Amino acid sequence: MNRLNQFKQYISGSSIYSRLAFLIGLLVVFPLLVIPFYPDESRYLSAFLFPSLFSFIIGFLLCVFTPRTEKKVTEWQSPLQQGSLPVLFIWVFSFVVGAFPFFIGRQFDSKPVLALFESVSGWTSTGLTVADVTVMPHIFLFHRAFMQYCGGLGFIIMIVMLVHGKQTVNLYNAEGHLDRIMPSLRRTAQIITILYSCLLAVGILVYRIFGMELFDSVCHAMSALSTAGFSTKAGSIGQYNSLPIDIITILLMLIGSVNFAALLLLLKGGFRRFLKISEVRLMLYMLLVFVPLVAFSIIRNMDVGVAEGFKNSAFSIVSVFTTSGYSLADYSEFPSFALGLLFILMFVGGSAGSTSGGIKLIRIYLFIRIMKESIKNRFSPSRRITSPVYERVQGKAYIDDALIKDTFGFIACYMMVYIIGVLLLSLTSGSSLFDSMFEFASAFGTVGISNGITNADASTGTLIVLMCGMLLGRLEMFIVFIGIYSCIRIVRRNH
Repeated sequence: MNRLNQFKQYISGSSIYSRLAFLIGLLVVFPLLVIPFYPDESRYLSAFLFPSLFSFIIGFLLCVFTPRTEKKVTEWQSPLQQGSLPVLFIWVFSFVVGAFPFFIGRQFDSKPVLALFESVSGWTSTGLTVADVTVMPHIFLFHRAFMQYCGGLGFIIMIVMLVHGKQTVNLYNAEGHLDRIMPSLRRTAQIITILYSCLLAVGILVYRIFGMELFDSVCHAMSALSTAGFSTKAGSIGQYNSLPIDIITILLMLIGSVNFAALLLLLKGGFRRFLKISEVRLMLYMLLVFVPLVAFSIIRNMDVGVAEGFKNSAFSIVSVFTTSGYSLADYSEFPSFALGLLFILMFVGGSAGSTSGGIKLIRIYLFIRIMKESIKNRFSPSRRITSPVYERVQGKAYIDDALIKDTFGFIACYMMVYIIGVLLLSLTSGSSLFDSMFEFASAFGTVGISNGITNADASTGTLIVLMCGMLLGRLEMFIVFIGIYSCIRIVRRNH
């Protein structure tokens, strides 16, 4: 216990960058837990030990040569700018270190960039894959799922669990966590981690009860809860052909797409208060509208029964708008109308502060609410004054000018980045405009559904565009832009 406290004190005294590097070094060796169950895969031991050792060496070097306090460097920065650079560092560093096991283990001999792509897709909890899961060893399948699980939780949540300090507040906000469940930031991180872990354990148990093998249960529970979508089966969840497994997956995806604070409120028995939350209500309304529409299209055009049509529709709708990317059937076989609705839902995403990507439900709700108020004002007397509100976990909040500017600014920037990404993807892949629109929407929204552009034979340029989309989507763009800007400012100030 004393040694653990000494280790914590040592880590707490180091720079934030060294702590983040140490964290990645710990996470990358977790897949070795698979070896006792599959002893013949011990030959891949070095594929995980070397990246972990590399990460610890980088952490040690940063600890020695990086200043303990960065006031002299960052005193000109806002709190968000101070947090953006470490957040950007940990994500980019995790991409590189996460790719090493695939590279050292020779899982992608044809093209090393494929290992980086799989790592980016894993950590960002996207689910687009270039791997052949039918031949991939168990230890690498676990590595893929564990990356998604950790990426969904967020690195900063884990670092706050180990150390504390003034800068952790900036990091927590910069990574996109909006709500504090408890007054203490560390206590908030602990509650979120415990909740996330308990839900994972329940998911694994229920999968096992309904016939899924233990290894598959662990991997699918991690991927579903993190709204990611990596599967151990080539046919994804549809390969099990089991209604209970389909329902369990739907529930886990929905849970993963809900704000952690809202989940805790629900678990405490605040069901009625939970249903009043604006983004929760919007989610329910979307399910009520989109599921019948997609089901009608599937039943009419795919020669399936009513029950099968509604099951496929419900699973697909939940999978797409929670940005999970699991599937029961080949989406390319869906009717155009159904595909169009799924395409729209790729932009939505789950709740703010959840594991989902996309624009987020709360911004969509505010966008719709602001449009509604604008239309009402045009038909109302000029003296009419309104003060619209929306419901959060903490209670009612006013929709003020600052919130309106932030909402419309984010959506406008999101669409601008999307348009640029589509054009670049169309240029690098040679695909049609619609195929590029669909694929980049999937990457940018961290959805993980592919129409065929993402594959092991894709060009390096195509893979780079998709990786950039996944990073921007997971960190909600502005943190990436602010981090790059802060890095440029620091370089200029030092020269």
